[in-house]
Amino acid sequence: MAKKGSIELENGGVIQLDFFPEEAPNTVANFEKLTNEGFYNGLSFHRVIPGFVAQGGCPKGNGTGGPGYTIDCETSTNTSKHERGTLAMAHAGRNTGGSQFYICYAPQPHLDKQHTVFGKVTSGMELLDSVKQGDKMKEVKVWEE
Repeated sequence: MAKKGSIELENGGVIQLDFFPEEAPNTVANFEKLTNEGFYNGLSFHRVIPGFVAQGGCPKGNGTGGPGYTIDCETSTNTSKHERGTLAMAHAGRNTGGSQFYICYAPQPHLDKQHTVFGKVTSGMELLDSVKQGDKMKEVKVWEE
């Protein structure tokens, strides 16, 4: 079964996602766990850099917070590249990820094998293109199909 997800924005738009559990099983499982707990609901995209990334998942709203634990990077099993629409785990150094993630606006080859790519946008990229710093995620969901 395929893992799917969505990020509903406060303005009502929805970004649809596919996840890569075969490449990043622990990262996908962590994102799903946090999602099922409602962790992301109401959080903002605290870092938006056009042409680079939109980043969210910080409970403090400033890029310094997390879930209270860290997870290991899964870059050795990661064959996906940082391309437009890829979803990856942010971190403050190797094996320090937790809840913060980003979606690429454009290819970022310098991030390949540095950050775990664990999904991609399948629809709604034009909505992400219009996201501004501080815009909130109303509800984030993950499911199996």
